[in-house]
Amino acid sequence: MSVNSIREVNFDGLVGLTHNYSGLAHGNVASMSHGGLVSNPKEGALQGLAKMKSLMDAGYAQGVLPPQQRPDLGALRDLGFSGSNSEILAKAAKQAPQLLRAVCSASSMWTANAGTITPSVDAPDGRVHFTPANLQSSFHRYLEPKTTGRVLQAIFRDEQRFAHHPVLPATPAFSDEGAANHTRLCGEYGEPGVHLFVYGRQAFGDPSSSGREPKRYPARQTLEASQAVARQHGLSDAQTVFAQQHPEAIDAGVFHNDVIAVGNGPVLLYHEMAFLDEERTLDELRAKMSTPLIPVRVPVEAVSMEDAVASYLFNSQLLSNPDGTMTLVVPSECQEREAVWNTIQNFILAGNNPIGEVIVKDVKQSMRNGGGPACLRLRVVLTEAERAALTGRVLLSDALYSDLTAWVNRHYRDHLTSEDLADPQLATEVLTALDELTQLLQIGPVYPFQLG
Repeated sequence: MSVNSIREVNFDGLVGLTHNYSGLAHGNVASMSHGGLVSNPKEGALQGLAKMKSLMDAGYAQGVLPPQQRPDLGALRDLGFSGSNSEILAKAAKQAPQLLRAVCSASSMWTANAGTITPSVDAPDGRVHFTPANLQSSFHRYLEPKTTGRVLQAIFRDEQRFAHHPVLPATPAFSDEGAANHTRLCGEYGEPGVHLFVYGRQAFGDPSSSGREPKRYPARQTLEASQAVARQHGLSDAQTVFAQQHPEAIDAGVFHNDVIAVGNGPVLLYHEMAFLDEERTLDELRAKMSTPLIPVRVPVEAVSMEDAVASYLFNSQLLSNPDGTMTLVVPSECQEREAVWNTIQNFILAGNNPIGEVIVKDVKQSMRNGGGPACLRLRVVLTEAERAALTGRVLLSDALYSDLTAWVNRHYRDHLTSEDLADPQLATEVLTALDELTQLLQIGPVYPFQLG
């Protein structure tokens, strides 16, 4: 097997039909500050598809993951609401409007939180390993893992090549937010890698030795969750580094590590405030990596924490090119902050590192809810044979892009308010659209309404 035949595929989540601004995510500054705005689900889905298409056209491997079934009427029934669908929606809107907004969240678009992936080159059994994230830190995301697991198993179905693990116990001790707190660093994608797991707090052990914790916002990832995923995937001590996220960064709105750092190949682009023990983290990575680490450190004097969170500079995609250079895909908000744009042009691109190009993408519908380009994609390193073993029509092509764009234009609304979420017609529109989508993607039944 040629190392060069192994590629990273970015599986982007389609923005769902109920994409709305409810400000549900505590600690996510963008989500909280935009709560109550009128959303445009159609524009959001088309923006996401446009990003996928442009990266595909540039030669990067691009996949697609479907949105979840929303509103989650089953969750409302479990919580005591009864009657027909329209009656349940009406009761929830009147008695628990925040709950209704939660079961309508389109947060599954941020597939960086879908799970944690270990490529076959790193796994002792030679298979690609998947663990869906439990996302137990917030109710609206806690609803996702069952469907996420079904989707991943539907696409990565070949048991000889893919291994699926159970979701970690949905308790605070094993709070797991998926690949948003995980980075694989390596030489080429097909070479053995070192897995950097970043956590916000430690659940067990001596409190005096477990490090500092944030004071304003919750730390969503635990050390114990990261360690459990590494064990599930068979990763050894020599393949893993566990680093605590800086609590001051979490309190500034860095709810996931991918809001303050992004890695690709041997490059780690990170803010000075990313890690509580920066020196130890870098030293351990250097000691365990077979390829020299290339750290690109952005000091707070260049980009303040406020600018980092507002621009999502570090929630960018860092992509490898055949000539050994890398491309940084940033949200358009980076251009709107002078300090950030100057840092990109005069420090990152001009620095002694492989990053040689920046591409700006408009993903404002997602950004207003706190998700940039990196949030929208799940990275899966696959061999040529593993790519050929995928089930369904999920690798983007010109034909699939055309079909998905037409599907969005047929089914999505271009205007959605919080009051619209109680409209029973919206729920019907979603089921019709998703049923058609599973046929278009050829992945079979994955949604609760399809399973009975």
